[in-house]
Amino acid sequence: MSTAPNRRAVAVILLIPLMVTLALWAFAWPAARIAPRDLPVGVAGPASAAQQLEQRFEQRDGAFDVHRFDDEAAARAAIEDRTVYGAVAATPQGPHLLTASAASPVVSQLLREAVTASVPEDTEVRVTDVVAAPPGDPRGSALGASVLPLALAGMAAGAVVTLMGLRGARAAVTLVGAAALVGLAATAVAHSWLGALTGDWWTVAGVLALTVLAIGSAVAGLAALFGPRGIGLGALLMVLLGNPFSGVTSAPELLPEPVGAIGQWLPPGAGGSLLRSVAFFDGSAAGAAVLTLALWTLFGLAAVLFARRAPTPAEPVEPAREPALTG
Repeated sequence: MSTAPNRRAVAVILLIPLMVTLALWAFAWPAARIAPRDLPVGVAGPASAAQQLEQRFEQRDGAFDVHRFDDEAAARAAIEDRTVYGAVAATPQGPHLLTASAASPVVSQLLREAVTASVPEDTEVRVTDVVAAPPGDPRGSALGASVLPLALAGMAAGAVVTLMGLRGARAAVTLVGAAALVGLAATAVAHSWLGALTGDWWTVAGVLALTVLAIGSAVAGLAALFGPRGIGLGALLMVLLGNPFSGVTSAPELLPEPVGAIGQWLPPGAGGSLLRSVAFFDGSAAGAAVLTLALWTLFGLAAVLFARRAPTPAEPVEPAREPALTG
C-alpha cells in the first residue's frame, strides 16, 4: 500500500497546530505586551518648569522620547505635524496636557494616566484634544478594524489573478482595477456612511486603493516568482504578520520591539499610518508610508510583468512544437 496518503495526512495533522500556534503568537503576543517604547511626547514652557516635566517622563526609562518646545503653540504644531503624540505645557494654572485622539485613542488615554499620576493629588490637569477623533469613530475602532479587510482584499486580488492564469499587462491592469474599485467602495462605507474617516474623500479613496494594490501586487509577484507557494508566503506576510504588527489599533511605538518597526515596513501598517495622516492630519508625516507602499507595488508589478513561472493548474500547458521535417 502506498504511503503517500499517510504522509500527507500526517503533514496536515502537524501543520494545522503549527499554523494556529503561529497565529496566536502573531496576534496575541503584541497585544499582551502593549507599553510605551520611545513614544514621542513633548514638554513646553519655561526652562525650569519644562525640565521638571521632562524628568518625570524620563523616570520611566525607555518609555518616552521627550521633545522640548518653547511654548504651547509650538507643541500644538508638533502634534498636528505628527512629530509627537501629545505634549504637556507648563502654565501658571498648572500642567496643560495636549493630546491627539485621532493619532491614537490608546496613547491619549495613556498620557492622561501618566501625567495625572505624576502630579500631586490636589493638582488639576487640564486636557485639550488638539486633533480629536471623528464623532463617528471616537475610539478609533472602525479605523483599527479596517486593516484586516484591506489585507484580505489584496490577498484575494493577488491570489485570483494567479489562479486564473493572468499574466503580464493583463494581470497588472486587473490588479489596478480591482484595487481602485475596493478603494471607492471602502471609502463610501467608512467615510460617507460611518463617518469614521474625514479629510478629502478622493484622497482617502486613493490611499485605500494604494494599500490594496500594494498587497495584491506583492502576493501576485511572489506567486510569479515562486509559483503557488508564493500565495502562502504572501498570506504570511500580509495577513498573519502585517495585520497584528500594523499597530493601527494602538500605535507602533506601543508594540514590542522590533514588531512596531517591522509592521511599518509591510503594506498593512504603512497603509494604516498613511490613512491616519490623510484622514486627520492633512497628510502630515505621510512620506515614509507612501514610499513603503510604492516600493511594494513596484516590486509586485515588476515581478508580474517580467518574471517567468511555471503554469498553474488552471493554465493550459503549451505543447512542444515538433521540428519541421526536411528532405
